Amino acid sequence: MIGEEKIRACTVVWAAGVRASPAGQWLGAACDRAGRVIVDHDLTLSGAAEISVIGDTAAVTMSDGKVVPGLAPAAKQQGVYAAKAIARRIAGKPALPPFRYRGFGNLATIGRSRAVADFGWVRLSGFPAWLLWCVAHVFFLIGFRNRLVACANWGWNYLTFERGARLITGADAAGERIMAAGRLE
Repeated sequence: MIGEEKIRACTVVWAAGVRASPAGQWLGAACDRAGRVIVDHDLTLSGAAEISVIGDTAAVTMSDGKVVPGLAPAAKQQGVYAAKAIARRIAGKPALPPFRYRGFGNLATIGRSRAVADFGWVRLSGFPAWLLWCVAHVFFLIGFRNRLVACANWGWNYLTFERGARLITGADAAGERIMAAGRLE
């Protein structure tokens, strides 16, 4: 829909963006064009070693010149590194070597029974990638009960075509079904 005009198409384009928190503003720190705080090699604010910045809020450039992506695995690695660095600083131990992100690949679900997986050395798409996406997400849940509940919920939603709670769907003014998360609702 563009205004009141409906444009029928066979192609669906989905896009999302990431916007950094306003931490750079309230810290009075240098930021990149996306608003992320520019940090030193140890994830601390330049000139303020007592402040660590991680995740989507941090603009981290590694020694090879590559920028760390704004992904959950990168944020998790940054969190572990920052915790260790803080503990070492408090204990009076030598600093850690510069932060280094280790990318193990990318997974993304793009619809019912469809996903993409890219590990550099192998790429998958469709149902096999979707199964891998499901297994990977369950693997990183904490506790057997959480894993069991997630699998049961996903299984039920898959079999019954029930919509997930995180989807926003509905009908347009004419009562037509609309696209949600890559499938017609």
